[in-house]
Amino acid sequence: MNIIRTAMLLAFMTALFMAAGYLTGGESGMITAFFIAVSLNLFSYWNSDKMVLRMYGAQKVDQHSAPEYYRIVSTLAKKAELPLPQVYVIDNPQPNAFATGRNPQHAAVAATTGLLQSLSENELAGVLAHELAHVQHRDTLIMTITATLAGAISMLGNFALFMGHSRDSNGNSNPVGVIGTIIALVVAPFAAMIVQMAISRTREYAADRRGAEICGNPLWLASALNKIARSAHEIINEEAEYNPATAHMFIINPLCGQGADNLFSTHPATENRIAALYKMAQEMNIEMRPTGTPHDKVKTVQRPGWMQTKRKSKPGRS
Repeated sequence: MNIIRTAMLLAFMTALFMAAGYLTGGESGMITAFFIAVSLNLFSYWNSDKMVLRMYGAQKVDQHSAPEYYRIVSTLAKKAELPLPQVYVIDNPQPNAFATGRNPQHAAVAATTGLLQSLSENELAGVLAHELAHVQHRDTLIMTITATLAGAISMLGNFALFMGHSRDSNGNSNPVGVIGTIIALVVAPFAAMIVQMAISRTREYAADRRGAEICGNPLWLASALNKIARSAHEIINEEAEYNPATAHMFIINPLCGQGADNLFSTHPATENRIAALYKMAQEMNIEMRPTGTPHDKVKTVQRPGWMQTKRKSKPGRS
């Protein structure tokens, strides 16, 4: 089902790209846009991880250069029965993370220095488990390809501003004219943004739940989301602001809302995600305080290791 949904989304993005090409350059523009879309899909399939990681200047680390970070990823990957992904660090003060790669055998996870410095070990485990859930669900391929096509559609729309009146292959004036140029400039990037929103909103909840199952405690991820969301609005991620088409790949929207590209959020409301995680914690019978903010509800307990969770006994059971 996930493969069919991915194919449908890619087909829609390709059709959208072709429509923008037609409005920009008539029939020849549509044909050119089709071949560009196919080429982008193939290129993204084989190079999705390298492309995005290079965009953010990510540096690969190992058990020697980042032992704690690497250990957590390794332990979580084993628990999720996944191949060990490549591990990267992004030198950025905004706490955030994403996963990329065409399949679990060629996956990578990347965390910012801000994330590694601001979260506890348990919270970091929750975030990285969320990213591994995207890998396990095979979300990383479609998210990366969509980012590539959405960015290309936006560029095509901007290019239409300079095209003006265009002609078809027979030399006749394009009847769409200036109106088509305006549509290509405004509507196509907006439609691409809608697709990004749909992808992120439907898959983030599933990754949150599976991530909580992998790390063993939904409250760790809930606490991390609360911290990341606060910091994301205070610390600017310049690379993400320059490449807004990749915003949906991060665990929390990295855009600060200073430009038109952030008029619509690409992520579900953080409060709703936290609420869903707290409901899951109740289902798992994990201890919480009865009152206070979501962040304050996490009850501190002594654990021999981050993979262990303290639970309270249900009434009537020994």
